[in-house]
Amino acid sequence: MGKITGFMEFQREVEQYDAVDKRLTNYKEFTQPMDEKALRNQGARCMDCGIPFCHSGCPLGNLIPDFNDNVYKGKWKEAAKILHSTNNFPEFTGRLCPAPCEEACVLGINEDPVTIENIEKNIVEQAFKEGWITAQPPLNRTEKSVAVIGSGPSGLAAAQQLNRAGHQVTVFERDAKVGGLLRYGIPDFKLEKHIIDRRISVLEEEGIIFKTNAHVGKDISIDTLREEFSAIVLCGGATIRRPIPVKGAELKGVHQAMDFLKQNNQRVDGLTDFEVILTAKDKNVIVIGGGDTGSDCIGTSNRHGAKSVTNFEILSKPSTGRPANQPWPYWPMRLRTSSSHKEGVERFFSISTKEFLGDNDGNLTGLKTVEVEWIFNKGQRPELKELPGTEKIWDCDMVLLALGFTGPEKTLIEQLGLETDFRTNVKATTHSYATNVPGVFAAGDMRRGQSLIVWAISEGRQAAHYVDAYLMGSSDLPLKDDNDLPRA
Repeated sequence: MGKITGFMEFQREVEQYDAVDKRLTNYKEFTQPMDEKALRNQGARCMDCGIPFCHSGCPLGNLIPDFNDNVYKGKWKEAAKILHSTNNFPEFTGRLCPAPCEEACVLGINEDPVTIENIEKNIVEQAFKEGWITAQPPLNRTEKSVAVIGSGPSGLAAAQQLNRAGHQVTVFERDAKVGGLLRYGIPDFKLEKHIIDRRISVLEEEGIIFKTNAHVGKDISIDTLREEFSAIVLCGGATIRRPIPVKGAELKGVHQAMDFLKQNNQRVDGLTDFEVILTAKDKNVIVIGGGDTGSDCIGTSNRHGAKSVTNFEILSKPSTGRPANQPWPYWPMRLRTSSSHKEGVERFFSISTKEFLGDNDGNLTGLKTVEVEWIFNKGQRPELKELPGTEKIWDCDMVLLALGFTGPEKTLIEQLGLETDFRTNVKATTHSYATNVPGVFAAGDMRRGQSLIVWAISEGRQAAHYVDAYLMGSSDLPLKDDNDLPRA
């Protein structure tokens, strides 16, 4: 805990943002750092709650009161040590996590919760600044080798943990650079890519081998990997984008959000060789989907110089407070307004797209919507009902589909003969992370479906324990029982 009376003495403070007109001119992160005194005061707010429910809110089981207390006392190096004992990459979660730990904070029952995420980010940044984060290669190597397929957060976490156990780990990434969703899905204004590169350098120094432009199942035979490696961990993510089954979806101007975001990240990285440039400049843009990906499309479109940006969400508008059926400490589906929303967007809820409209050349010119309501009957699935007389035509030049993902790609699943669950994810339980094929394991979104970065890191760490035990008979890698955690 922090200071005994800290939660009564100090109010919640978070990092401020650069002005909208300034941050829209570039793709850099735009938070303004807090001084050390302010951060220590925020650590002091961590109260003597007796049972730290923030632990149950965090998929990683971060020792939150412990590092808060050390920040309050100015013991940053000890705080960094505690934080890294459960989280391989706090520089990612400290920027990108929706902070279910804060929703589970005891102080948050009737006051503003502790600023756990911002404290976490500042701990790791202080650690990098002071040079406390250095490569820690294993003292001894086993004779076992592991192939990790996918270099997103789950793959990176699994790789580092297995490398620490002494196994020789090779990570295969089909794209040109390492990072997966972190690299190509998250805009630079939320995560500048040198943050990824900084950590990858440490992992390479520890002995992990990274092979890029290596599409397993296409460029590299999965049978070859099974012959060369003692175990395989599948961390390819849930990358099949959900389509929209309405007339006109094939029109030029209707794009999947991840195609739009990935290309923009590549352009920010200096790439220019694209057959078609996806730009929102001077266009009326409609983003369909109200989640984080939709928000990222809004922020990117505004930086392109869109004429207007509109956001559709088929679900009803959430309340700003905690819904009665989602009590503390569970994750509440409340209305959330991101920094991108504040940069300029008109948001509409309970609205469904009926048809895309185009000209004779196949170019998008608009779309047709209808207002909807959700009917809830106890014991039955919610029913979507269109409201008569509410159809409307919207002019637009670009539509971005941010509708989520339906599961992992099927190539490796089919080549390996893997069993899948009812959602088409690779079937593997949290009791072993093992698939039906001996020596093949699965973690992250590829196993659990589309989820959070913090869950991906947790899955990678958990899977590593079971892979190590499979290879050696037992494992000293940490293991956390996450079966009863509230789901975010």
